[in-house]
Amino acid sequence: MQGPDIRRKIPAVQKIWQSMPSPLPVAGYWIQRAIERTLLDLRDQAGRGETPPPLAAVVEQVLAEARQLALPSLVPVINATGVMIHTNLGRSPLPAEIMEAVSRVSTQYSTLEYDVESGHRGSRHDHVARVLAELVGAEAAMVVNNNAAAVLMALSALARGREVIVSRGELVEIGGSFRIPEVMALSGAVLREVGATNKTHARDYTGAINLETGLLLKVHQSNFRVVGFTEGLSTAELVKIGREKGLPVMEDLGSGVIDPLRLDGVVEPSVREVVQAGVDIVTFSGDKLLGGPQAGIIVGKAPIIDRLKKYPLARAVRVDKMTLTALEWTIRWYLEGRSQELPLWKMMSETLDSVQERAAELAARVRGRVLAPVAVDTAPGFAQIGGGSMPGTQIPSCVLRITPEDAHGAQRLEQRLRLGNPPVIARISHGSVIFDLRTIFPSQESLLIDTIVMALQETL
Repeated sequence: MQGPDIRRKIPAVQKIWQSMPSPLPVAGYWIQRAIERTLLDLRDQAGRGETPPPLAAVVEQVLAEARQLALPSLVPVINATGVMIHTNLGRSPLPAEIMEAVSRVSTQYSTLEYDVESGHRGSRHDHVARVLAELVGAEAAMVVNNNAAAVLMALSALARGREVIVSRGELVEIGGSFRIPEVMALSGAVLREVGATNKTHARDYTGAINLETGLLLKVHQSNFRVVGFTEGLSTAELVKIGREKGLPVMEDLGSGVIDPLRLDGVVEPSVREVVQAGVDIVTFSGDKLLGGPQAGIIVGKAPIIDRLKKYPLARAVRVDKMTLTALEWTIRWYLEGRSQELPLWKMMSETLDSVQERAAELAARVRGRVLAPVAVDTAPGFAQIGGGSMPGTQIPSCVLRITPEDAHGAQRLEQRLRLGNPPVIARISHGSVIFDLRTIFPSQESLLIDTIVMALQETL
């Protein structure tokens, strides 16, 4: 049969609509989009000589397509990777109590840029500036949409058209190809590299300072480690040079832990320590080791922060009321001694015994429901902080391990879990699918078991 004759067998749009169930399972918009896509596929198939299916089958195809189209793209997942600050999975999760505060502000009008005492316009910077400065011991603070924006704006405002001196060993690249030299160029500042990759001395900085120097920059090597024959200046040593030469000193901390942190032999410098060392301006992220929302936080000397607030780029990278609310409450929890209640710090501080007990219980519950030919057990594991923070550190953990008999069973199971509702993001190791309990919330365990059982039934 020729293509045109086959195409006449394709049901009309009106007929498909008339055959839809009532009430519609999803909004009519998605039904219409699904009809259009389905008919396009059927016409292509008819052009290849394929006879279209019966009307009932077409309707089912449309409904399946519509349900898929109606699903939002950004959805919650179960993070079973063992990476706590997982950049691809949204970094640090926020607690429900803080999100309730965000909801209250977002569903009503707010004091975003209104001063109730004066009855006049206020500044959105004020909502977190005071508590942030108080938390880290700085004179002033402000917030932009992420740390990359904080670095870009600071360099542009303080050193546009002038030289910025930085050690070659600190010309880092973070995720998404964010490189210090490229950001420097974009800001309008002129990069002046000093020292070597593994060693930079005070004389390297002092020898490079000239009339064109506008800023001394220190960048924390947050996502890699250089070991062996190495040497570099401490923050205090760089500040001393800056004071002697009358130059401002900036440090990009990246991760931004508030209190000193040592894990697995690695020491993460805290914001408080850097501020106390006398650095003029410090930038760090809100959604890494702080455990809050995505934000670029800038703290430092009041005259410099005031200058940044007035800089034209500040408006382009400002944050909204939801971010400000979440960040303010996160900071308040630190001030109130509640930082250990933040999900990130709860994960990091959970005892190994607790993680092992949860893993053992989860394994027993899965074994009790699974009939497929798989082995279900637990094994020692190591979680990671992630997010470019404290590379090489490992936190002892315990994993649930599911090992199918089929050689390709682990790949099929991992894929099915990843495409599930909710998606479960696990990893494969030596033919087993691995679920690290340190990054799985206790409230997710029952849902995880249901998802695993369903995935096993469909793949094995």
